[in-house]
Amino acid sequence: MKIEFEYGQGLMAAQLPESTDVFIPGQTVLDPPFLVDVYEATRISLKNPIGMQPLSEIASKDSKITIVFPDRVKGGEQDTSHRKVAIKLVLEELYECGVMKKNILLICSNGLHRRSPKEDLLAILGNDLFYEFYPSGQIINHDSEDYDHLIDLGKTENGDPVIMNKYVYDSDIAIMIGHTMGNPYGGYSGGYKHCATGITHWRSIASHHVPDIMHRSDFTPVSSNSTMRKKFDEISMHMENCMGKKFFCCDAVLDTKSRQIEVFSGYAKEMQPLAWKVADRRTYVHWATKKYDVMIFGAPQAFHYGNGMGTNPIMLMQAISAQVVRHKRVLSDKCVIICPSICNGYFHDELWPYTRDMFDKFMKDYMNTLPDMNRYGEYFATNEAYIRSYRFSNAFHPFHGFSMISSAHIAEMNTSAIYIVGAQEPGIARAMGMKTRATIEEALEDAIKKYVGKDPNILALPLAFKTSSVHLCMTHQINDEKTEDTQYGCG
Repeated sequence: MKIEFEYGQGLMAAQLPESTDVFIPGQTVLDPPFLVDVYEATRISLKNPIGMQPLSEIASKDSKITIVFPDRVKGGEQDTSHRKVAIKLVLEELYECGVMKKNILLICSNGLHRRSPKEDLLAILGNDLFYEFYPSGQIINHDSEDYDHLIDLGKTENGDPVIMNKYVYDSDIAIMIGHTMGNPYGGYSGGYKHCATGITHWRSIASHHVPDIMHRSDFTPVSSNSTMRKKFDEISMHMENCMGKKFFCCDAVLDTKSRQIEVFSGYAKEMQPLAWKVADRRTYVHWATKKYDVMIFGAPQAFHYGNGMGTNPIMLMQAISAQVVRHKRVLSDKCVIICPSICNGYFHDELWPYTRDMFDKFMKDYMNTLPDMNRYGEYFATNEAYIRSYRFSNAFHPFHGFSMISSAHIAEMNTSAIYIVGAQEPGIARAMGMKTRATIEEALEDAIKKYVGKDPNILALPLAFKTSSVHLCMTHQINDEKTEDTQYGCG
């Protein structure tokens, strides 16, 4: 059969055996039905929050409010996207209580991601919200290096640093608008993950986005009961204890096209597990009847973290590893990855100004595997030039590169080989420990000869990075798994 895979700014076709299985999220297995009236469903959720009082009972005329929302990496930008709908209805509730507009601050929870430029904020929020609050300076990005507006809350019981956004800390009501979407980092976005990563400092994030946590057996395959996930909860609950208030969360479970399946509001500790149960039906897809020896997907040049994600070697390796984390349950122990990428030396230095330096250091000084780079974490994270790029020119924070490197090693840990196909500068791929071939067919032939044997089971994911991913499971896995991660399906 002929299948086309993402490749650079176009596609690469391959002739694959007829026995190849193809999975496309939302098509091969349909998503649960999405909400028809998202305004009504969100309004009902806000008025009936789980584990805490509604906004109408806790807000007053003089309340200082922060409304925290994610950047454009996830969540959709359609007119009825969760951010746009939920924030409008939250404001409706607040205004009915007499809250003054001047006491409301909207904060983009970009964490260590790039600080959203004006055009991103406009796309995320839409015209009405943007022009109501942006001209008066009431829409800002979280700045994890702005020490005038951060507060050090000490450490959790397990010794993890907690440094958070002071605007949020000082507000009377902190409202978190989030998305319950499948995420290789701890199972799901939203809930306490939103607080622990979106409004904190690199030292807080360095307590969980590091090899010691990400290379544990409970991280791969993805699970909502991993050590990482527990750290998200601990850090966020520590924030709540220190603030003397709960985050008021409003999270939507989203489908493949970022449409709302269900909306949950309230206290994250109680709301989060209920949202996960609904999200499990869309995210942990019990579809595979066999383990796969070969997984094939393509890397476009631009996807969720930005232009160059599919060409920058560190970001590319992270993206490959994310697919392994998501789909490990259906991969054989000898599995190989085949990934078309133009791999042309485009690092996008403006967006990730530190990754070229990371790549260069990986070539030297006994850096045999990616975890060997971890000792440079603080060196990069405190580099003033890179910090200035993060703060003032919309670059990612330099420590973000180390969370990417930690993830990037997972593909090597869990596969026999990784092939990059069609690389324009194949030496870059080889330097990262990957094999190179000109075509998918050549890569498959080599894998059959060296790793997987004759007649391998092949899984093709032709839209791996242009759709909202799922976590593939075996059809029988929900009954077979005896580990903790059966608490919410496989998640």
